[in-house]
Amino acid sequence: MTDFTISANVATPYDATLARVRDLLAEAGFGVLTEIDLQATLKAKLGVDLPAQVILGACRPPLAHEALQADPRLATMLPCNVVVAAEGEATRVEVFDPAVMTTFSDAPALAAVAAEARDRLSGMMAALTDEEDRDATRA
Repeated sequence: MTDFTISANVATPYDATLARVRDLLAEAGFGVLTEIDLQATLKAKLGVDLPAQVILGACRPPLAHEALQADPRLATMLPCNVVVAAEGEATRVEVFDPAVMTTFSDAPALAAVAAEARDRLSGMMAALTDEEDRDATRA
């Protein structure tokens, strides 16, 4: 199966990671349009227990606009989903890889939009893991 996410596992606890991901998204030029608390939603709707997990719907409006101009059907893939999930004392962060959009549409202008979005989100993930590495070195 083709990878469709950019992911990282960090030793930082969930709440601190979630706050840092929000900050890093903003630094990368993304706003959070939506937030789905999967733990609370599935508990309320199905009575099941999950570890803390949230889906952040991140959007950089200029890129979203360009993607929609290239192919209006891409609205079904917006905003870019970012998952922050507790895994014991650690946290998993996954981002939908915008490059995957190019496998669903052959609109020529989309490649540049997807590449920029991917670069920005990959940079956010790199900053998250670089901080983790620096903190581990200091300890």
